[in-house]
Order: sequence, then C-alpha cells, then structure tokens
Amino acid sequence: MEYSQFIKSKAHKIKSIGFKPGHIPDKLFPFQNDLTKWACRKGKSALWAGTGLGKTFMQLSWADQVVKHTNKNVLILAPLAVSEQTIEEGKKINIEVRKSEWPIQITNYEQLHNINPTDYIGVVLDESSILKSFSSKYKNLIIDQFYNTPYKLCCSATPSPNDFTEIGNHAEFLNICSRSEMLATYFVHDSKTTQKWRLKGHAEKEFFKWLSTWAVMINKPSDLGYENKGYDLPPLNIQQHIIKKPKDEWDVFPDLASTLNERRQARKESLHERCQKAADLKNGSDVPWLYWCDLNAESNLLYKLIDNSIEVQGSDKKDVKKERLLGFSSGKYPVLVTKPKIGQFGLNWQHCNNMVFVGLSDSFESYYQAVRRCYRFGQKKEVSVHIVISEKEGNVLLNIQGKEKRAKILQQRMVDCMTDLTKEEITNTSKSTLEYKPKKKMEVSWM
Repeated sequence: MEYSQFIKSKAHKIKSIGFKPGHIPDKLFPFQNDLTKWACRKGKSALWAGTGLGKTFMQLSWADQVVKHTNKNVLILAPLAVSEQTIEEGKKINIEVRKSEWPIQITNYEQLHNINPTDYIGVVLDESSILKSFSSKYKNLIIDQFYNTPYKLCCSATPSPNDFTEIGNHAEFLNICSRSEMLATYFVHDSKTTQKWRLKGHAEKEFFKWLSTWAVMINKPSDLGYENKGYDLPPLNIQQHIIKKPKDEWDVFPDLASTLNERRQARKESLHERCQKAADLKNGSDVPWLYWCDLNAESNLLYKLIDNSIEVQGSDKKDVKKERLLGFSSGKYPVLVTKPKIGQFGLNWQHCNNMVFVGLSDSFESYYQAVRRCYRFGQKKEVSVHIVISEKEGNVLLNIQGKEKRAKILQQRMVDCMTDLTKEEITNTSKSTLEYKPKKKMEVSWM
C-alpha cells in the first residue's frame, strides 16, 4: 500500500450533520454570510478568522439559525467582559442575546460549573483558543460537559501555526477525533523534546485536506477569493525603548540575561526606570492609552505614575475587572493598566491606537493577542506599539521577534494550503446521507 493511501485509510471521514440555513442578516459581508451557512451545514465546525473579521456576527447568526431550526436553546461561552460586547453586537443585526432565560444565552467561561449542558441543543466557544490556556482539568471539563451537544461552533483567531495542541483541542471538542489520534495519524514526535510534534512530510497534504473539512482558516477575505474592501489595516509602528544602566569605563558591553532567573532580576533592577519611561510616553496626552505589564510591581507603579489611569489585577473581584475593562472600552477610563493574561482575549479596543509593553514575556502568542486588541480590522488610525525593556533583556526581544517572523511564514503556509480546499468545502458542502436503494420488494408475512 502506498503511504498516501495508508494516510487516507487512517483519516477520519467527517460527515456534515447540520442543516440547510435560512436567511442570514443582510448586514453580514458576503464572506461572513457564506462562512455562517457553511458552519450551519457542517453542524460542528471551527471558524478561525483573523481579529476584526466579524466572528461575533457569524457566531450570533449561526446560533440564531440553530434556534430557528430546532426551536431549542443555544449557549455562548465567552471570556470575562466579552459577554456585554456580544450582547451589544447582537443588537446591530437584530439578534437578541441575554444572560439567562432566552433562546440565545451567553455567559463567561468562569461560570461553567453553574451550567447544565443538557439545557442546550448547541454551544459556541467564543475565543476558543482560550482552551489551551486553561488547566487540563478545566479543558477536559468543557470537552466532557458538551460531548453530547448536537451542534457546536468554535470561533477564534487563526491558531498558532507551531502549536498543534490547539488544533487537537478543537478536534476533540467537536467530536472529530481525539488529540492523540490526530497526532498519531499526521505527526511524528520530536525526540529532542517531550512536547514537540512535527507534521509528517508525506502527510501534509492529507492533513490540510482533513482539516479543511471541519475548519476554515482566514486572515483576510481575499484568502478565500472575496474582496478586501473595508479590511485594510492601517500602519503598525513598533518602537523600542531601551533603558540603559550607567557603566564604568571597563563595562563596555552589557551582560545579557539568558536564564529565566537572570531575566527576572534584570526586570526588577530596572523597574522604576522602565515604568517612569513608560509613564512619560503618555503623560500630557489626552487620547486613550493601553499599558501591558507582567509583574504586579510594574502594574502598581504605573498606576501611581500615570494620570487618570485605572488598574486591573488578577486579584480583583470579577465584577471589578468587568466594570473596568468595559469602562476602558466605553471611554470612561482613558488609560488602562493590566496584564495580557487578563485582557488579551476577545475585547475590541479599536478606539485606542497607543499601547505600551513594560517588559516582555517569552510568549509570542500573548504579545500577538495583546497587540491585536487595538490593531484589528475596524481600526482607523495608525497604531503605535512601544516596548520598554532594560538593556539586559535584549534576548527576550530577539526571541519574540524571531517567533513572530516564523509564525507569519507558517501561518500563511497553512492558509495557502487550505485555500482551495476551503473554497470547495464552502461552495459544495451538503449534508452527508446514505441513500437506501432496496433490491428486493418488501413483503409482510402474518404469523
């Protein structure tokens, strides 16, 4: 047997279990309309669309179609503070969403323990990539609780191209196959590390073909042959501010921090200088600013140094977090200081075009998601991203830049590999059924 034939024999056959959709709100762009209809016909699917491409409109329209088709309820799970934004977006397309006792309901992931999954015929995971940020226990709880839910939709930005765990989590939630089955079929384990998997060279084509049967990946409308009108991003300017420490005449080159402990120490040593520089960038300005930090000490000091700022910490109560995050969204608070792990998912802050990273972690995804809160389709102004780091932290910056370059290349490759397959899926998807053709006339015998 040829290797390609072997892969095909192992691949899971994904059947459409959905339904023919009705009228989709006119406000949706053609690509949004077609993707929503495709998701309805599939029944269980993933929409991986770049930030600002209208995932909220699509998921609400999908939920509305499921409710009309089944006359039963649909639940949307979303990150903290995103529920209110989704409710407001629904009003724009005349789809009502409430937090309880309504056909389309929405709640935060943190409320999962209060949910009875049997109350819902369908479920939407908003910002579904959040699954890999949860502990395995929490992730498994989501997968297990909605295992028998007939209709499922995952909505997220395009997944990290070098993190196949995220794709595996989606496949498992959607009942496509388990993560381990996916890895065993299409990937080979990298012996250098216990957590790295590489796509088998001969299996690449079959993997993307399989993926395109239940997921759509799109960074911009033209990826699928649609017009990009209205989806052109403004320029993105990234400025680095290096805080240098005074040297003696023999200290010509700084010792770059290489280990995690050395980086932490470097950040502590430059704490006041970095925060003061970051605060000086905004003070005197009357437009919104967003500050990202990693350490509580950075957050506390920035809050003290920056005029008219509000701070959101992990220790704050949920209601406080929500009020302040939404307050920044509405313009009530002109300056927000928080951490990426608190505000990096789901929030739309196109009203702000100035942000500052007061130090960087090694997570490219965290950096990418944080930038995309403001730099997303719908942003009308040029976006300025300031990165304030100490001289010793140069390795962290180089690491992030390297990851960003590799991610862009790999992600575009994934989109390119799936484009033709996805176009075919969107235009030709139909519900898979087995036609019964009897060969003998039925006879009824009476005992």
